[in-house]
Formats: sequence, structure tokens, C-alpha cells
Amino acid sequence: MFLSIFEIIDAIIISLALGYIFMDSFQRFAPRKHNDIYSYYSRKFDWNAFKFAAIVTAPAIILHEFGHKFVAMAYGLSATFQAASFIVPYGGVLFGVLLKLIGSPIIFFVPAWVTLPQTAPLTSAIIAFAGPAVNGLLWLGSHMAIKKDMVKKKHLPYVYIFRYINGFLFIFNMIPIVPFDGGHVVEGLIKTFFS
Repeated sequence: MFLSIFEIIDAIIISLALGYIFMDSFQRFAPRKHNDIYSYYSRKFDWNAFKFAAIVTAPAIILHEFGHKFVAMAYGLSATFQAASFIVPYGGVLFGVLLKLIGSPIIFFVPAWVTLPQTAPLTSAIIAFAGPAVNGLLWLGSHMAIKKDMVKKKHLPYVYIFRYINGFLFIFNMIPIVPFDGGHVVEGLIKTFFS
């Protein structure tokens, strides 16, 4: 079984939390409906910005983690996707929600991770690289779709932001310092070839 019901539930909760956390960041890109009912309710909660933020952020983050999970599974390892739990269940996303609620100008949190058994250093490096590699492929795919005019005009804001997020996640996660994925890649390569 590729995904358990608990992994699916975690993915849904993380997606909703990401939509809420980043809805203000992408509010100006979200499509607008011009009517009185929308105008009234958008002052209470901007559902379009919430949906837009969830659509552009959640796949980038969740597919990144699935990259780790499925490559680990290809090596025959047990791998579980889950919401990051610091101190309390869902502590990672709760920390992000707290930062948004207090109006922090910087929102930095870990929404999810994949738990794995310890494995050979080279295998560990490959699994660590798999997450950022997914972001790199998503960046490349969205970049090519834009460049070749394959995106409808109404979907362009989604694809532009999705491309940006995936490019950022690739670069950010490849920082060659542990605990970033890039640090685990370097660590695994050093242990494999120089130990």
C-alpha cells in the first residue's frame, strides 16, 4: 500500500494549514469574483486566497516528502509520511499557524517529514536528494509549460507561483548543512566515498 489512511489525513490537514498560513502572502494573485456577497464574506475570510495558497504550496511540499517516501520504498525500506510533530501532534504546522496569527514577518516551520529506518550512507544520500529533485522537476515542468504557452491565461498566476515555490524549495533544501536535505546528501556521499 503506497499511502495509509493516516498519511492521507495528514496530507489533507497540512494542505489546509498551508492554505491558511500563506493566504495573505498570495492574496493579490488569487482570482477575484466581483459581487456583493463575495465582497462581504471576503472581509471575514478570503476563501479565494486560501484556496490559491493551498493549491500552490501544498503540492510542492507534500510531493517533496513523497519523493523521499517512494524512493525509500523502492529500496525496500519502510517509510512513513507524517505531519511534523514537535512537542504536540501537528506541532510543525501549529507553529506556522501561530507565526501567522502573531503577524510574524518571517514564517519558518517544518510541516511534514518522512520517517525512515537507518540505512547505508549512499542510499540515505539518494533518498535525501529525492525530495529536492521532485521540486526541481516541478520547477522545470512549470517553467517549460509557461515558456511554451501551454498554460491558459486564467491559470498563469497559479503556475508562476508554483514554479517560484518549487525553485525556492529546491535551492533551500539543497543547502549543504544538516538538517537540510543537501546536508544529508553531502554527509552520505562523504561517508560512502571518503570513510
